Amino acid sequence: MGDKRIGVALSDPGGILATPLTIIERTAEQEDIDAILKVVREREVGCIIIGLPRLMSGAIGQQAEKVRTFAEALCSHTGIPIELRDERLTTVTAMRLKQETSSKKKNRKIRYDAMAAAIILQEYLDEKTVGKQPETNP
Repeated sequence: MGDKRIGVALSDPGGILATPLTIIERTAEQEDIDAILKVVREREVGCIIIGLPRLMSGAIGQQAEKVRTFAEALCSHTGIPIELRDERLTTVTAMRLKQETSSKKKNRKIRYDAMAAAIILQEYLDEKTVGKQPETNP
């Protein structure tokens, strides 16, 4: 979740594979929440995973505080669990993956936000599969 866009990804029903879905262009907090809740309803989402942009040191910075505040607001509008996940370097990883898999220059311009969301979700799914616990709740 950034200041301009929110990348959205979903897993398959079995919780095995994460796939980029869409990008929500940020407008106002309530409109952003409504857009997320629309996806939650349409796709029957059972849990929301939000990337927490920690500093490279692991500390919580200004952007991570914005994400926590948004997650708390979102939590007050939904009855499903919301979990925060460390997202350090996921955008860089998404950019590299997109460059490696895209042969057309035009495709390289596609936003990385949804791909980064899929990486965060896939890490969550992989950890859940091996029995690790999520990092934190809002």
